[in-house]
Amino acid sequence: MTQNKTTVQVTTILEKLFEEHYEKKAESIEALAISGSDRRYYRLTAEGISAIGTYNTNVAENNTYFYFTELFRKHQINVPEIYKMSKDRRAYLQQDLGKVSLFDMVIKDGYTEPVRKLYHKALAQLAKVQWIAGREADYKQCFASKQFDEKAIMSDLLYFKYYFADLQGVPYDRSLLISEMELLSKDLGRVQPQTLMFRDFQSRNIMIHEGKVFFIDFQGSMQGPPQYDIASLLWQARAQLPNAWKEDLLNGYIASLADLHVPRMDEIHFRRGYVQFVLVRLLQVLGSYGFRGLLQHKAHFITSIGPALKNLDMFLSDHPQTPAYPELRSLLEKLSSKEMQERFHTANISDGKPKLEVQICSFSYKAGIPKTSSPHGGGYVFDCRGILNPGRYAAYKHLTGNDEMVRQFLERETRMPDFMNHVYALVAINVEDYIARGFEQLSVSFGCTGGQHRSVYAANQLAQHLKARFNIDVNVTHLNEKKWVLNADGAE
Repeated sequence: MTQNKTTVQVTTILEKLFEEHYEKKAESIEALAISGSDRRYYRLTAEGISAIGTYNTNVAENNTYFYFTELFRKHQINVPEIYKMSKDRRAYLQQDLGKVSLFDMVIKDGYTEPVRKLYHKALAQLAKVQWIAGREADYKQCFASKQFDEKAIMSDLLYFKYYFADLQGVPYDRSLLISEMELLSKDLGRVQPQTLMFRDFQSRNIMIHEGKVFFIDFQGSMQGPPQYDIASLLWQARAQLPNAWKEDLLNGYIASLADLHVPRMDEIHFRRGYVQFVLVRLLQVLGSYGFRGLLQHKAHFITSIGPALKNLDMFLSDHPQTPAYPELRSLLEKLSSKEMQERFHTANISDGKPKLEVQICSFSYKAGIPKTSSPHGGGYVFDCRGILNPGRYAAYKHLTGNDEMVRQFLERETRMPDFMNHVYALVAINVEDYIARGFEQLSVSFGCTGGQHRSVYAANQLAQHLKARFNIDVNVTHLNEKKWVLNADGAE
């Protein structure tokens, strides 16, 4: 068996698992969006039945997920049931929890009482993960780090330094900063108590299914301080929970420990550790946003930087003595300044918004290169025909660059990510200059053979990137849309 599978091979494997489990063939398979992970997710359905198929070549990671799933379900912690897995343990079928996460609810409904109660339920379940399941957890089952110790904390701080702080051009004493980070890591590495730590406990990993909260993506679990998970949820950048909610939810978590008969702990010491791990989590998140957004050009992460800096600014204002290291404190104050927040501001407001509008189109070279309507003339035309064409394969022939399966094919099995990184860099040069000079329009065109797959994908991706990075108006037109081959007869 090869280490990497094409999308067609992966879907075939998952369809086989579905048929073996339900004794009926899947009628449809839908690729689900991916973010920073190498795992591939699909929703398979048939006659009102739905399941999530997952494929991941990292067997060690899968084994960790299987182990913790069994452990959590044993203690009645809500996680998706695993129905079936392949013999090589790279593919598995699991319960479909729907499409609504706690993050979706807080963004859609706001800070309502029902949403607040769901947060309380999530923290009560978290306490069971940490203090009940954690009592018998075998940390040898963790696939990466087994403990969030001094080395792991230092790794998070360096992640922030290299992938965010160093990219901003802010001056600081590098030697002194490293020394302070080492002292902070050593101090926090000794914090007690140590429980089972979820590691990425944020509202996107909490699904709402039939009124209950369910946890997903817990394969990164390890031994560590429980305060880190609480900080991850309450200080999630995009959620921007009110301070009153944070205090209420933290109090609720501490109160829930009594129901679990957790031995009495020093609450003052616990809260002091919580504040320290809020800071560590804020910096780890900025490092992640810098890597995924500024280096890998993923729009979702770029739009999250502004709220993350606002979070950091609020934290520093509320805790003037944390961190108690002058060089680190100085750097964080510079990075969270109003000027820096404005650099990454992407709110949908018109005041102060650049006048520039970017017109992006996809086209077919069979119809010729489109003429630009820009009053400045020129613009960019990118030829996508050097990228492997999904349209050559039957599985994608009747799909388009708008479809998730085509997106995953282009991102995983072609050089499209390299191509787009060069496009982002080139277009940014003109966008920055046009904004500075007050120009009002720029055109960018992407062409491929049929104007259906590669060029459509590229146009969509550039539009997302420019909106996230520059907060400008972007219009996308797919010129060959009326001629797309959308079924076997070639008709729409």
